Parts: sequence; C-alpha cells; structure tokens
Amino acid sequence: MKIVIAPDSFKGSVSAWEACVAIERGIKTVLPEANTVLVPVADGGEGTMDSLVMATRGRVVEHCVTGPLHQAVQAAYGILGDQETCVIEMASASGLCLVPPEQRNPLITTTYGTGELIKKALDDGCRRFILAIGGSATNDGGCGMLQALGMKLLDDRGEAIGFGGEELGRIAVIDTEGFDPRIAQSEFLIATDVQNPFVGPQGASHVFGPQKGATPEMVDKLDRYLTHWADIIEAKTGIRLHERPGAGAAGGIGGAFQAFFPGETKRGIDIVIEHTRLEEKLEGADLVFTGEGQIDFQTASGKTPMGVAQAAQKHGIPVFALAGSVGSGIDVLYQQGIYSIHSIINAPVTLQEAMERASELLAFTAEQVLRTYLASSSYQRG
Repeated sequence: MKIVIAPDSFKGSVSAWEACVAIERGIKTVLPEANTVLVPVADGGEGTMDSLVMATRGRVVEHCVTGPLHQAVQAAYGILGDQETCVIEMASASGLCLVPPEQRNPLITTTYGTGELIKKALDDGCRRFILAIGGSATNDGGCGMLQALGMKLLDDRGEAIGFGGEELGRIAVIDTEGFDPRIAQSEFLIATDVQNPFVGPQGASHVFGPQKGATPEMVDKLDRYLTHWADIIEAKTGIRLHERPGAGAAGGIGGAFQAFFPGETKRGIDIVIEHTRLEEKLEGADLVFTGEGQIDFQTASGKTPMGVAQAAQKHGIPVFALAGSVGSGIDVLYQQGIYSIHSIINAPVTLQEAMERASELLAFTAEQVLRTYLASSSYQRG
C-alpha cells in the first residue's frame, strides 16, 4: 500500500517534516511494509521556505537584518535546487513570532528587514523570487521594505519618514530615483491566500491589526494612514490599491508588491504543491494523510489540508486530515476530497502538554485512523 504523508507544521509544536515522521511511525505500526512518501508542505506562511528547500535539495542562507521592532535579528532565505530561485519567508525577518506578545504594536513595527533580505538575495545574484508573506507583525503597507531597497518616502519638509504604520500619515512624496533597478529585472511570485483589500472594513488594519496588537483606536488610525499611503501611491503610479484584492495581505505589503514589483500572486499552497511535485508523488497512492494545528472553516480558503485534498481528489485518493483542534464549519471540506477529520487530542490535557506531546499524539492518531480504515475496507469487501 502506498501512502502519501503531506502535512503542514503544527505551529509552535512540530515542523512539517517532524509531523511527517510522526504520522509515518503510526502507519508503520499497522503496516510495516507500507510504501510511505513524505512530503512536508506549507501554504505560504511559516515553513514554506523549509518545505521548498527540502523538496528541491536546496540550501539556506542566513543574514542579519532589522527586525520588526528595529532590532537586529538573524533571518534566512532559501535557494532552491535550481540554484536560481530564492524563497523568502517574510516572517523570518518581519514576523509576529519575533515580537513578544506584550510588545506587539503595528504602529511601530517595520518590514525593513524583509527588504534587506531581498537586497541580500539580489546581491547574491538571485533574480527569481518566491515571497511567502504570511505571519507578519507589521501594518506599514510595505514602506519599510521599500525604504530598504532604496525608495525614499519623504514628508512635506523633504525629510525621510521613520519606521512603522504610524509614519504612513506623514508621507507626502515618493522618490523612486534610488529604488534598486534590479527589482525591475527580476520575477516575483507572491505566495498568499489572503484576498483582503488594502483598506476599509475588510482591509489589512481592521481584519489583521488586532492579532498584531492593535487596539480599536489603533485600528482606526492605521486604516486612515494606509488610506493616505494608498492615495499617494495612486497619485504616483496610477495604481489604485484601496479596494484591490490581496493588497491588504501582510499588513499591506501585498499592495506594495502590486504597485512596485513585477510579478504575480498565487495561493501559497499551489506554489508549494508545484515545487514539491506533490501531484507526481500522488500517482498510484492508496491513501493520503495531511494536517495542521487547527482545522476549521478557514481551512477552505486555501490552507494546506484543503490544497492537498484538492490535489488528491483529482486521483480519487481518500484523504485523512489530522489536527490539534477541530473547529466549526468543516462540512465544506468533505466536498473537496477530505475523507474524515480527526483531532489528535484523545484526553483532557493543557495546551502546553498537547504541544509537547504532538509527535506522540500524531503517531497514535494516524495508527488508529489507519486501523479503522483497513477494518472498514475489509468489511466492505466481505
């Protein structure tokens, strides 16, 4: 029996690869002879770089950059096996994971470090980029990134603005004379499943600001500042970001890419499926196991289990999804190829204990799911 194992990471607990290994251990307990194919995947957020580098036998380049709180942080980007494509996770340089909960404040956090990573990759000769922009700590409309790449954002006195979402309200002039010319000579593929507009009730500030530490008062300020920034961009480029789908991704950095970078935006999971050659590995498979930390109604918007299930459905392969927690609104997932969804929590435990025991719980749940499936298959044949 051929079984493809293609989970995302269980954030804060196990990586996608560690989840693969744990699920395989459970499967092998039941079927030691099973042909297991391990494919760690991601959907454009945390783990995307590792998934693509591992799948293509690439390498990782570390670089010290300016973190979201303006401090030095050690970030990294990946060079894929083709030795031409660079993968950058925005979260590595400008991620929420780099900001302690008590210090989260999108009025001051910056994307400058993401720009520094891009510049370093350009210096190293890269001209093809995959940018995974999930998990940001920022709401600065990509201004910090643009500044790191040589764009001058000036106030009405001709002075450069500072870092953070609060500074956007001061912008009066966009000076692109020093903007890195290598940007125009490169290709950028933006990985995100976010379709929110730049501003408004469904925009970056209102929808994602609170999880980055914004109070209701801050949200209103940030939305006004982003609207001002969008007005300035439209006056400079003729591109209107205000209502544009995807422009609000990662605190508005999606809009900065749309306005100033050549390239396109695709679902993160689709990019990962393509580069890991998951479709090819599904050929001849009997079962697929996938999963992530939480599965709920949001999973249908393009998260890993949904993307894996849609790929498997083309081949008529049953998909089992494992999750740390299972929320509401999962019915739609059964129409997209997921056979059944299982929480790995099998007894009352604290969140901390569940995270510490994730590998053990994944292995146990995979074993029980497979035993049930095999018993059901045997019964149906009988």
